[in-house]
Amino acid sequence: LASIVFLALSAAPVGVFLVMRRMSLVGDALSHAVLPGAAVGYMAAGLSLPAMSIGGFAAGMLMALLAGLVSRFTSLKEDANFAAFYLGSLAIGVVLVSKNGDSVDLLHLLFGSVLAVVAGLTVTALAVIYRPLMLESIDPLFLRAVNGRGGVWHVLFLVLVVMNLVAGFQALGTLMSVGLMMLPAITARLWARNMGGLMLASLAFALVCGLGGLLFSYHVEIPSGPAIILWCGALYLFSVVFGKEGGMLTKWLKHRKHRTA
Repeated sequence: LASIVFLALSAAPVGVFLVMRRMSLVGDALSHAVLPGAAVGYMAAGLSLPAMSIGGFAAGMLMALLAGLVSRFTSLKEDANFAAFYLGSLAIGVVLVSKNGDSVDLLHLLFGSVLAVVAGLTVTALAVIYRPLMLESIDPLFLRAVNGRGGVWHVLFLVLVVMNLVAGFQALGTLMSVGLMMLPAITARLWARNMGGLMLASLAFALVCGLGGLLFSYHVEIPSGPAIILWCGALYLFSVVFGKEGGMLTKWLKHRKHRTA
């Protein structure tokens, strides 16, 4: 529970920025890029969380930098390069683990269990770079025109994303870590419009889904990571129908009211 609280405080606001910057799938790509680094850490030190975390962070940052460099020197978009690199990273990670561990170890690396997470550094860093990151997200051309070093804030933001995915890897597992980052943020968009409301809503949704998922996993006897993400998915589907900011029912009622008027 403590792990999920810290992870929600850290990852949910980062997810809001990913959604706002139309980088939702980049988060998924980076979560897969963590796997080969974690596999190398596992090969070097066994099921050691520090070793797997360092390896996962290094692999995620390497993929982010390589995708950025390829985008800079070719005509390919950054999201396309992330997709290409993450597919290769995932394949390498699965091969490394399957060649050097049994199926139980592979399952642990892919789905994990809830472990301690410290997210204070991410929250502090996000608070420090909030203003320039907001400007770089909304109007990067203006920031470039005033020499606002938009590339620096973009790289720092990617560092925060990778850090949170590594933290999520410890708590939920590689394939689940992006879920608690992205699903509450996407769901919040159906309930709030301004940035403050989006962050508060995403945080609240992450906390509710974390607690609900843990209780659900305990009583139904299923792994905690998938249970938490299932709760996030259920809340997302509920919001798609009933969300007050663009939900299906809300849009239908507005359309009906407009036609009546």
